[in-house]
Amino acid sequence: MGELADLLRQELDRYSPGGKLPSSRALVERFRVSPVTVSRALAQLAAEGLVVTRPGAGAFRARPRAAVQPAGDTSWQEVVLSADHATDLVPRTVDASGVTVSLAVPPPGVVEFNGGYLHPSLQPERAMAAALSRAGRRPGAWGRPPLEGLPELREWFARGIGGPVTAAEVLVAAGGQAALTTALRALASPGTPVLVESPTYPGMLAIARAAGLRPVPVPVDRDGVRPDLLADAFRATGARVFVCQPLFQNPTGAVLAPERRGEVLRIAREAGAFVIEDDFVRRLVHEDAGPLPRPLAADDPDGVVVHVGSLTKATSPSFRVAALAGRGPVLERLRAIQVVDAFFVPRPLQEAALELVGSPAWPRHLRAISADLKARRDAMTGALALHLPELTVPHVPSGGYSLWVRLPDGTDETALTAAALRSGVALAPGRPYFSAEPPAAYVRLSFAAVAGTGEIAEGVRRLRAAWDEVRGR
Repeated sequence: MGELADLLRQELDRYSPGGKLPSSRALVERFRVSPVTVSRALAQLAAEGLVVTRPGAGAFRARPRAAVQPAGDTSWQEVVLSADHATDLVPRTVDASGVTVSLAVPPPGVVEFNGGYLHPSLQPERAMAAALSRAGRRPGAWGRPPLEGLPELREWFARGIGGPVTAAEVLVAAGGQAALTTALRALASPGTPVLVESPTYPGMLAIARAAGLRPVPVPVDRDGVRPDLLADAFRATGARVFVCQPLFQNPTGAVLAPERRGEVLRIAREAGAFVIEDDFVRRLVHEDAGPLPRPLAADDPDGVVVHVGSLTKATSPSFRVAALAGRGPVLERLRAIQVVDAFFVPRPLQEAALELVGSPAWPRHLRAISADLKARRDAMTGALALHLPELTVPHVPSGGYSLWVRLPDGTDETALTAAALRSGVALAPGRPYFSAEPPAAYVRLSFAAVAGTGEIAEGVRRLRAAWDEVRGR
């Protein structure tokens, strides 16, 4: 697509402003490319303002733009936005940098070890396309859905959680990030502390800080959050919310140990606090994992847990369908905030989710990615042991899509990240995963966003070159 766009860009001077370009069929025949490639190349030129496309008429060279008006003076906004902090108990900081690291698309040729989603080759693209097509033909598919979500989809999510959770206690949300935002807004007031795992998902820290909350770290080891330190944090801060990922925690991959599960719930209950359970990668289990523990919400009859589950990680970044589950009066608050923020999740997407998870392709897809993720994980751990024995992988997870890698003491992770990008591999630095000072230098390496095990091996070789550059060899 990029090469065709370049060729068409070079030929634009042949046409007068407003002049019509050759038809898509003519471009297909001339350049021997697919209609999709032509469509995408024209869309690229349209996005650059070089051509105008008119449905049914074709593509035309864009007319010269009018002279650009002088820029206005927006400096007054600095005063207004910063003055807002003067009355905040905890100044709000809207910093998306920790999130954009895993959302940014690296330049062509760069190995994507920073990604947070499945590579397109792992996504169930055909099954999703078929589900969306079937969903669009369902009676009423384009009408307004119930505010809480389609009953059948809520029932499906409730069965996946298990225990006492019913469909009536589930809300359909527009992805896990939106669900976490709703939960934090519902449970914590601006200016108050919220307990978080350390390290933890930068996107959640960004949500908390943007809402004027104060994240307080509680350390995690290979068995999950430490209950003794959790109890200490509740007593010291008076917090009423703890956010955790009990299964394949991001970034460490830890699973909350069986003997700690009840302790976490008991400690939160005695503190009069909620636990937000971010169960984000339950469907990205590796085939050697064995039976998974149930969600914390399945063992919680008292409404301590607000559960967040999502389909996005196991499908596509654009398949933003998730669930919020809560028991008791908190459910109405969750519902009200979600309605105020977004009204509802588009019905066609909910219908497509039902079609997808109810199709024979869904369990086949889950089995396939279970095997593939294990192979990728093994390829990455093997390549690191061979080419970078200086680095330490404290825990090899049996689920999820990344490794949490400790760097030797004294390593500048920022310098390593920059050197790696120069060598052609993108990393996620560890610092954004900590809400306070990190105890050591880390990087997170994703093995799901690359094309396959061959690209993993190449990426680690490039990382070796970056490591040698940083260490001065």
